[in-house]
Amino acid sequence: MIMPKAFLCALLLAVPALAQPSIEDLLEAKTLSAIADLDRGFDGAIGVAAIDLTTGRSFTYNGGTVFAQASSIKIPILIRAFQAAAEGRFSLDEQLTLTAKDKVGGSGQIQRQLDEGPVTLPVRDLLTAMMRDSDNVATNRAIALVEMASVNRMLDELGFLNTRLRRVMIDAGAAQRNLENVSTPVEMARLARLLYEGKLVSPRASEEMIAIMTLVDAAMRKAIPEEIRVASKPGGVPGVHCETGIVYLRQRPFVVSVMSAAAGESAGNPVGLLTGIVLRHFQRLASINEAGHRVR
Repeated sequence: MIMPKAFLCALLLAVPALAQPSIEDLLEAKTLSAIADLDRGFDGAIGVAAIDLTTGRSFTYNGGTVFAQASSIKIPILIRAFQAAAEGRFSLDEQLTLTAKDKVGGSGQIQRQLDEGPVTLPVRDLLTAMMRDSDNVATNRAIALVEMASVNRMLDELGFLNTRLRRVMIDAGAAQRNLENVSTPVEMARLARLLYEGKLVSPRASEEMIAIMTLVDAAMRKAIPEEIRVASKPGGVPGVHCETGIVYLRQRPFVVSVMSAAAGESAGNPVGLLTGIVLRHFQRLASINEAGHRVR
C-alpha cells in the first residue's frame, strides 16, 4: 500500500519533533559539562550521581565506578544498626562500655575520653558519635555489634552489590591488601534516596537516621546555604574525598553523591565545588516551569 504524500510528509516532520531535548535535558547537559570541566582540572578521578527527589530523574558522571568510601561507609553501618535494633537484637538505649583496648586512632572524641577511663554510653549515642564526629572507636564497636557480614547481607538484599564493608577503621594493613570499603556514586545516592523516602527499616527509623546525619558539618554543608537542611556523611583518606547527602532544597530536594580518588597531594577536596555545581542545577529547576519560564 502506498502512503499518501501528505501523510508521509507529516510523519517525517513529526520524527525530529519527537526527538528534541527538553529544557531539563539541555540544563542537565550543561551541568554534566561543568562537572567535566572541573574533572579536567582535577589531579585525580571523580564520580558524581544525583537524584531529583521530586521526579526521580537522575544523572551521573562516572556514576558506576567503584571508589573507596573511607568514612562514608558508615551510612550502611548506621542503617544496619537501626535494622538490627528493630529486629530485637539489641536496644538503641542499651548501655555499652568502652575501654582503653577499644582505642584505634584517627578521628573522634571517645578515644581521648578513654585516656581518663572507661566510657559508658547508649547505642544511640555511639551511632551518633560515629556519624557526627566520624569517631572510629564508635565505628569499630558498631561494626562488632552488628557484624560486618550482616552489613553486607543487608546491602545484598537491597541490591547494592558494589557497596561493601571489608574492614574496620584504621587498618592500614588491610588497605595495603586492597581490602577497602567501597561503593559507587550511583549506589550511595540510591541508598540516600531510600532513607529520604522512609524505606529503610521504617519511616520513623529513617527520619531518626537522617536527623543524626544533619549533625554532620562537612564539605556539603559548607557548600550549601545554611537555611537549607543537609543530611550527609563524608569520608576521607589519603587520595580520597567523598560525601553522600540529602539536600532539602525547597521545591526541588535532591540526593547527591560525590567521590574522588587517586588524587595528587595538592589536589584538594573537590566535594564542595562539585556539590555547588549540582546545587545550581536544582536551584534552576526549582525556579522554572517545564518550558523554562522563571516562575519563582
